[in-house]
Amino acid sequence: MNSELRVALVTGSTSGIGLALAHGFAEAGYTVVVHSRSSVETGEKLAAALPAALYIQADLAVEADRARLIAQILAHYGRLDVLVNNAGISRVIPHGDLSAASPDIWHELYEVNVVAPFRLIALAQEALKNSAKSGTPGCVINISSHAGVRPKGASIPYAATKAALNHMTKLLALSLAPDIRVNAIAPGLVDTPLTADWADAHTLWQTRSPMRRAAKPADIAQLATMLAANQYVTGEILTADGGLNLT
Repeated sequence: MNSELRVALVTGSTSGIGLALAHGFAEAGYTVVVHSRSSVETGEKLAAALPAALYIQADLAVEADRARLIAQILAHYGRLDVLVNNAGISRVIPHGDLSAASPDIWHELYEVNVVAPFRLIALAQEALKNSAKSGTPGCVINISSHAGVRPKGASIPYAATKAALNHMTKLLALSLAPDIRVNAIAPGLVDTPLTADWADAHTLWQTRSPMRRAAKPADIAQLATMLAANQYVTGEILTADGGLNLT
């Protein structure tokens, strides 16, 4: 095992927050594993542009793909030090339209937003524990949402999955310490192509949040690399909404 090499897996890392996370961890000196469910060509190009990076395609709704993802990383690098569970899905459903929030949607969102992060942590547990032998605890960072903290969000199923992810973060921080630290980042509005036409949300952040803007993906990536660098903080849900929660 190369004692100088530190490997970080960033799921859903070909666009938006995930892309910024991949660049942020590479700049922080990590060897990055790039992942996506589709966007294979984009993922391969990103991996080619980052030092010693590897791209792996996997559908995180499928257990066999989750197991293959971790197995390929360990086969290639022999270690995994940081796991960033960034990949997630959402569905836009008015909160009052209960019939539209079908069982299929609940199952779909829970599988990707809650079950997949848990299973990846379980599959990577031994590798993350081995990382601690070098003197630095293994690190898990779950990318959640302010919708998991406040009664907001694109839909009730989405918000509920992020609330579950937050609580799971705290439970795992207790059960995996001291060898593995587990934290979450809960962004508010982030300025990405996906949110570009969310005019009402942008107006809200520009007028009510103390910082008077949405987050940039780089803001979230900076928080993640900070959490990875710290060797003490665990079990925290860092709300990154520009102070909107204060209003």
